[in-house]
Amino acid sequence: MYSNLSLGALGLTADFPTALELAAKHGFGGLDPDVGYLRSLGGTTEVQRVAAEVADRGLRWGMAGLPVNFTATAEEFSTQLAALPDHIELLVAAGVRSVGTWIRPMDEDLPYRRNWLRHAGRLALVAEILAGAGLRLGLEYIGPKTFWSTERFPFIHSLAEARELIAETGADNIGLILDTYHWYTAGESVADLRSLSVSDIVAVDINDAPADRERDSQQDLDRRLPGTTGVIDLQGFMSVLRDLDYDGPVKVEPFMKSLAERPIDDVLSEVSGQLDRAID
Repeated sequence: MYSNLSLGALGLTADFPTALELAAKHGFGGLDPDVGYLRSLGGTTEVQRVAAEVADRGLRWGMAGLPVNFTATAEEFSTQLAALPDHIELLVAAGVRSVGTWIRPMDEDLPYRRNWLRHAGRLALVAEILAGAGLRLGLEYIGPKTFWSTERFPFIHSLAEARELIAETGADNIGLILDTYHWYTAGESVADLRSLSVSDIVAVDINDAPADRERDSQQDLDRRLPGTTGVIDLQGFMSVLRDLDYDGPVKVEPFMKSLAERPIDDVLSEVSGQLDRAID
């Protein structure tokens, strides 16, 4: 596995050339692609040049976002699906191998089974398009009870449910985005992770939780840097990834507004060190 820089996940902003410089400077193993920047380059040749520059810096790509909303109206979903091939073309030209999104864990109108059928059908359609380009899709379940309980019908918010949904699609290019925060808030254990194979995992996010809240009171957008409070069993989580020989990206996603108030070099030096300690 390798440490991955995702400025957006840290609440930081910079243009892609600056992000590339920062990733190399602070010893990250990879960085997320910026599709908007790639599109601005105007053609495949320039996209491939940027990809070569990333590789020359000793960096790998992380995961790109999936520009499809699985809870959109039928008309909106159809429009997003039609636009997906152009998005994929950029990613393929750059050598990006995976895209990811999250599963909204509740719905105000659709009961669980109807929401399940909607997601399974739409996921299968998207997975088929991605498979034609050799791309994998990572799905992230969302664990905090304070989030999934806010609308009338709770939906998928656990590892077991996410795996069942993926199996329902019949697609072999869909896997999981594992996040320590959602693993913890879903009440899951190392034993749950040990039921996975390495092919089940597309990407990994790590973080910690505030120590002054019980598990069911944790807020999705208020986390901590990994290993700083000890609420989440990061060591146990990472030990499973090592045992599986997971070789994908690992990024930090703390949702801490205070990080943007600090010098960016200081933040990235700290985050890079935390990732290195977690991965080693």
